Amino acid sequence: MKYYPDASRSLTYPEVNSAIEEVFAEHGRGTVQMPPKIYITFPEGDFRTMPASIPAMNLAGVKIVNVHPGNPAHGLPTVMATIILIDPDTGVQTALIDATALTDMRTGAAGAVAAKYLAAKKPLTVGLVGSGRQAEAQLNAVAAECDVEEVIVWSRRRKNAERFAVAYPQLNTSPAGSIEEACNCDLLITTTPSREPLIRSEWIAAGTHINAIGADAPGKQELDPALLARARVFVDDYEQAIHSGEVNVPIRSGVYSADRIIGTLGEVVIGEKRRISADAVTIFDSTGLAVQDLAIARLVVEKMEGKEIEL
Repeated sequence: MKYYPDASRSLTYPEVNSAIEEVFAEHGRGTVQMPPKIYITFPEGDFRTMPASIPAMNLAGVKIVNVHPGNPAHGLPTVMATIILIDPDTGVQTALIDATALTDMRTGAAGAVAAKYLAAKKPLTVGLVGSGRQAEAQLNAVAAECDVEEVIVWSRRRKNAERFAVAYPQLNTSPAGSIEEACNCDLLITTTPSREPLIRSEWIAAGTHINAIGADAPGKQELDPALLARARVFVDDYEQAIHSGEVNVPIRSGVYSADRIIGTLGEVVIGEKRRISADAVTIFDSTGLAVQDLAIARLVVEKMEGKEIEL
């Protein structure tokens, strides 16, 4: 087996976006094997196992990933991850990959693919709710895929929004004075770990596209259920989103039903589902798929020379 340490610096967002779009297409065609994530919960967080196989690409493997929101206080990332690739023909483990930064990149790329297909207006004014690592990944990926003319960023701590804005002067970035101000945009990206709605329906104008990224575990939600009710909602995977995506709490509480979901991003990529009008509000509910991890792991193996290790 070969070990690949952090490889994120060897990858570019255009190539990651392209790889992620490709595996979403495979998912949309129904050609992948991918059970929903398995969660083990702790008092302060959780870890998840994410297996998948893409026969058309001769890819198989599993990611182990944790989410501990309190980690930054200890100098640790909120999310840390490892991917193991497996030879589909023999079951031999072929690669062990440090996937902490790669997880940020592949999640950002999913948002970029969603924006490419579902955002009604170009160039884009982007609103960010949240200013952490995933907000950075989302913006980097979207900027590599779409024409971004302005960015407005909100954070619970004003100084974090100001720090973020200083880092992206080339995108005309400024801190928002309120969440509502950040919602005055063409593409809204939410990346918080909130367990109660932050975005009110009345703040969202017709034609807005929303990438709802933060809700990736049972009990999390960032959007007003009334917003889901008026929007066309697309998910990355039906079963996984119903269990742990933005729609999970509204479905469990009976204010939203799974049969109202329009389709998956993969179906959008292959042309089976789409935005139907410039005035529609659209939402991409992202939970993060194991096939995304296989796609970015393949890029790492193709571009880097790993170190032989014995287990």
